[in-house]
Amino acid sequence: MPTATLNDTAREAVASACEDVREGGAPDSVDGTPVGLVARPRDTEQAAEVLRAAAAHQLSVVPHGRGTKLTWGLPPRSADVVLDLSRMDQVLDHAAGDLIVQTQAGARLAVLQDVVGQAGQRLVLDETVPGASIGGTLATNTSGPLRMLVGTARDLLIGVTVVRADGVVAKAGGRVVKNVAGYDLGKLMIGSYGTLAVVTEAFFRLHPVPAERRWVSVTVDDPARAHEVTHLLVHSQTVPSAVELDWPATGPGTLSVLYGGTSDGVDGRVKSALRLLGSGASVSDEEPVGWGVFPWQRGQTGIRLTTVLSGLHDVVAAAREVSASVRGSAGAGVLHATLDGDDVATRLGRLREACGRHQGTAVLVDAPVDVKQAVDVWGPVPGLDLMHRVKDQFDPEHRLSPGRFVGGI
Repeated sequence: MPTATLNDTAREAVASACEDVREGGAPDSVDGTPVGLVARPRDTEQAAEVLRAAAAHQLSVVPHGRGTKLTWGLPPRSADVVLDLSRMDQVLDHAAGDLIVQTQAGARLAVLQDVVGQAGQRLVLDETVPGASIGGTLATNTSGPLRMLVGTARDLLIGVTVVRADGVVAKAGGRVVKNVAGYDLGKLMIGSYGTLAVVTEAFFRLHPVPAERRWVSVTVDDPARAHEVTHLLVHSQTVPSAVELDWPATGPGTLSVLYGGTSDGVDGRVKSALRLLGSGASVSDEEPVGWGVFPWQRGQTGIRLTTVLSGLHDVVAAAREVSASVRGSAGAGVLHATLDGDDVATRLGRLREACGRHQGTAVLVDAPVDVKQAVDVWGPVPGLDLMHRVKDQFDPEHRLSPGRFVGGI
């Protein structure tokens, strides 16, 4: 990518595209990478104008929503312009009768849930990082306990509006659940870390809020027991909505299962779960502490672990051996771990070996910059050549979030 110079002409071009543009400062840096300008468009058209101005002057652009996950992945090689979507924060339309919502990308997930919740509905995505925006949730493909019930954002997104690196606006899907025209465009955006295009609007299908929710929890003191209970619940007739493991670096862990639905239905399933788990299990109407929230804070080292269900014992045992705290969806084979202390590279390698034996991966999601410089953040990635070709098609000059994603994409 050509090295851009933020001269007066380039600054004037970006400023003319959007009325809210300012010089970047130290607080705006993206994972340590200095920022030239911060532009805050009010809508898709203005975002496209900013991207067209950036393209004309060969400027790199890093989009972000609420900044809650800017330290995820790798630091971008450059950030001439940060495209801050926080002004684009409106829930545009809620068709309650059709169970559909349309939202701008800068809207907070919690705000969207409040809007659709007034009609007894919900977007079945957990707010794994407090304050996260819709766009950031899609860009990083975050999901929590409820992934076991309906899947991830890929299963809920039915339409999307994006702006390409050259400022061209593209749309796919729409407000009809069965509309599949251009559906794969949305799926490509999910988990791409803002390296292919900028998502500005999205349509989702919704689900009714269950009349009742209850959690059944049991203490587990070794990985074999966690594995046994998870399989017992997943393969039972109780139909859990989520099976979550929360295990601090020291002491025993807790396995919690969520049941949601009608009052009578939940009551019967909870009683069945208690019979399966025995006298040590407890029931609560309140979600467990930390439910659905990733176990690390900014500045800590956070790792995403995946495994087929049969490998749960091995992966959890490896986490215990490297003194990692673990929280996540045991029932779906997706866990998140926090590593404190030194020798992250060796301990991450041990986790990668365990996950690799069971068709999974261990990805360093978040960490201080010096830790990222010392380890392979992404690990082995199948299909990397194809991913590079997709990048070349969407962003041939490699100006969108350059270097943030796997393989230097």
